[in-house]
Amino acid sequence: MDEGTRELLEPLPPSAKLVYYVLDEEGRFDQTGLAEETRLSTRTVRFAVEKLTEVGLVEEGLCPKDARRSVYTPVPESERSTGSEPEAASEPDAEAPTATAVAED
Repeated sequence: MDEGTRELLEPLPPSAKLVYYVLDEEGRFDQTGLAEETRLSTRTVRFAVEKLTEVGLVEEGLCPKDARRSVYTPVPESERSTGSEPEAASEPDAEAPTATAVAED
């Protein structure tokens, strides 16, 4: 595991680390499969996957056999975006409503 991944995992809860390690070693899983493999509750797995997705370590996709289900896969380091890109894109949106003035007669 590379240093960048370790830094992203460090502040996360132990359940998220376990889910990531399973995904990294075994490949893709759906939520139920992760719960069975890790012996965590599905609610805990869902929380862990949300945290991993937020930091960019895991991505969600559609299950090829059942489109109603999601599958989760680890994001390779080479495909991860830096944390500053999404913030830069959201800053102008926050300022746009205040910059627009409405003319009154």
